[in-house]
Amino acid sequence: MTQKVAVLGAGKIGEALLSGMIRAGWSPTDILVTARRRERADDLRTRYGVESVSNADAAKRADTLILAVKPQDMGTLLQELAPHVPADRLLISAAAGITTAFIEGHLPHDTPVVRVMPNTPVLVDEGMSVLSAGTHATHEHLTRAEEIFKPVGKTLRVPETQQDAATALSGSGPAYFYYLVEAMTDAGILLGLPRDKAHDLIVQAAIGAAVMLRDSGEHPVKLREAVTSPAGTTISAIRELENHGVRAALIAAIEAARDRSKELGGQ
Repeated sequence: MTQKVAVLGAGKIGEALLSGMIRAGWSPTDILVTARRRERADDLRTRYGVESVSNADAAKRADTLILAVKPQDMGTLLQELAPHVPADRLLISAAAGITTAFIEGHLPHDTPVVRVMPNTPVLVDEGMSVLSAGTHATHEHLTRAEEIFKPVGKTLRVPETQQDAATALSGSGPAYFYYLVEAMTDAGILLGLPRDKAHDLIVQAAIGAAVMLRDSGEHPVKLREAVTSPAGTTISAIRELENHGVRAALIAAIEAARDRSKELGGQ
């Protein structure tokens, strides 16, 4: 691979990407990183053999720039990059809610931009990264972005109009599962199980259920019904979940996440 890639803002997601790229065969000499703190940049250079540079230097030297900063920092970063970004540079944004139009508006005309929403399981190579092309991004640009994100999980292309929904479902999605596991662990403790045993039972149930969903091809309703015997324990639990409006609460929560993503994009 001869393309040089720069990860700007190498936090947890940025580090996961660069480590995944190296595992997939990228040479550390083809990866540049920037970090706000010097000690962070030095740590990444020591552990991965990548070169740490300034944002301006990254814009001048890299073929692809991955903007892995927080949404509220994007405007400042783009102002810093704009004087140094040639129009043929590909910019990949991994900031929640930030639109390609916002990024394009700060850069030279015709600059290709791809918007990506990864989630935190990229840290264990089980992430989902949702990609959308900006006005000037081509199929080739999307393919280049996928080459970067595929080593840390799956990728999915959607129109940018669906990105806020994807952020609410997938970007924030792992947190909903952690929240559910936390609640189920508390239930296990209430029922008399030690915390560690309750945790192990729930985590393995979650892993098994996820693999069945992925590999069986069955609708989740069918899989749930296979566990739900007449007058059994599961149907009693399902009744209580419905009585307490858990389904409606989840839908409302995901709508709220979608709305917040839109708000972040309007800054």
